[in-house]
Amino acid sequence: MVSQEDTIVTDRPIVVDATGHIAGRLSSNVAKLLLKGNRVSIVNCEKIMISGTRSNIIKEYRDFLEISSIINPKHGPFHPRRPDTIMKRMIRGMLPRKKSSGLTAHKKLRTYIGSPKELSPFEKIQFEKAKIKRSASNYTTMGELGKTIGWTE
Repeated sequence: MVSQEDTIVTDRPIVVDATGHIAGRLSSNVAKLLLKGNRVSIVNCEKIMISGTRSNIIKEYRDFLEISSIINPKHGPFHPRRPDTIMKRMIRGMLPRKKSSGLTAHKKLRTYIGSPKELSPFEKIQFEKAKIKRSASNYTTMGELGKTIGWTE
């Protein structure tokens, strides 16, 4: 359990175990770490929680998927469906777009479904402020959302 002020810039990647974290709060904490110059890897992205009713979350994301180019849909925008790419896109939205610091920070981010073997020797941290407070029944996991909108494992 790490607070935001305790972290310093290191050469080793900071591995965040995202199990039971709220998506937006986790994204903002990771974006701050990236802007400080850290390399961050997020594991277990399919277990990240999104607050709200399941039906409302799925309806909002399906509406988001309807957005496409007027000229030709193959020109984009391209919407992620996998939990790790959804998370990467959320964090990208919290980084500065027009500054080089945002681009270099985004390149230092890695997101994973599950926990890969190469990250097992690293200590996994969790953000206490980003963890869910109520029972898990009030939340929807990123994996459930992904499976509903078209992610096949």
